[in-house]
Parts: sequence; C-alpha cells; structure tokens
Amino acid sequence: MGGLRARWIRFIIGGGANTAFTYGLYLVLAKILEYQWAYLLSYAIGIVFAYWLNAVLVFKVELSWGGFLSYPLVYIIQYVVSALMLGGLVELLEINKFVAPLVVVVTMLPLTYLMNWLVLRRENPVGGSRS
Repeated sequence: MGGLRARWIRFIIGGGANTAFTYGLYLVLAKILEYQWAYLLSYAIGIVFAYWLNAVLVFKVELSWGGFLSYPLVYIIQYVVSALMLGGLVELLEINKFVAPLVVVVTMLPLTYLMNWLVLRRENPVGGSRS
C-alpha cells in the first residue's frame, strides 16, 4: 500500500507542477485568444509535459515512443470531458473563465490518475518499471 501512496503523492506533486505550467500558459493565451482556443493550446502543450512527468517521476517507467504516441489518447478523452465541463461552468454556471479550469482539474483528478496508470503500465509491465 505504501507504493500506491507514494505514487499518489508524486502524482499530486507532478500534477501540481503541470497544472501551474499549463494554467500560466492558459492565462497568457486567454488574453489574446478565445478561452476555448487558449485551453486547447495550453492543454496540448501540457500533454507532452505530463507524459514526461508521469513516466519519469510518478510511475517510474521508461520513456518510449509507444508510450508517448499512445499517451495523448488518454488526454483526448479527458479533453472532451474537461472542455464540456469548462463550457458548462463558464456558460451555464457563470463561473469566471480564469477560475473554471481549476475546478475542472480538481474534478478530473481521479479519472486522470487511473487513465495515466493504465497507459503507462501497459507500455511497461510490472517487471519493466524503474521503481
């Protein structure tokens, strides 16, 4: 159970770093682009950063082209759900467009962890990790 707790802690820290980076990028882009375009662009750049963080720091698996190329599929699913949630928060609930992405991130956390674990462990079965 200690391994799972340590992974969750690393996931939260890595996710915090990735969130800070992509949110900062979103804030800059939202000043010059429509908010959904700013979200899309910052999200796409965040995927590359997240792959590295989660493979190397969280799940401690080897980086691979297979993992890198399949990793965005997880985030396509997450993006669709997140973008719909973002639209609902901004348009229906009238939450500020600069605050709404933070609500989305927190809400999506468990699903994001599970999808990351599934993709990264598929590429690196139990014996292939760098734990």
